[in-house]
Amino acid sequence: MDIVSEEPLFASVDKYDSRTGWPSFTRPLESGHVVGRPDTSHGMVRVEVRSAQGDSHLGHLFPDGPSDRGGLRYCINSASLRFVPLEDVEQEGYGQFLSVFETTEEDAAESR
Repeated sequence: MDIVSEEPLFASVDKYDSRTGWPSFTRPLESGHVVGRPDTSHGMVRVEVRSAQGDSHLGHLFPDGPSDRGGLRYCINSASLRFVPLEDVEQEGYGQFLSVFETTEEDAAESR
């Protein structure tokens, strides 16, 4: 969740180890909750990721994520997020996202 606005941003099912030291995700929980803006600071060309409602700086978007998951890497500053344990999602008011964490028998077989 965005630490400022509490809008849901990313889910652990889309997190992966990018070997950068930063939390990295392949996609936002809902695309409308994050906004990309051009960022040419520090002599680089990249896309800044901000929360839509809170307008908080979250990190940057890079095209070097896992190709089998869309190829994007949302590289996010952990200080901009509040992590909610799965067992608290419903009581925190985000129950509509619980289905994101459900696995099917087929998913479970593929992960073995």
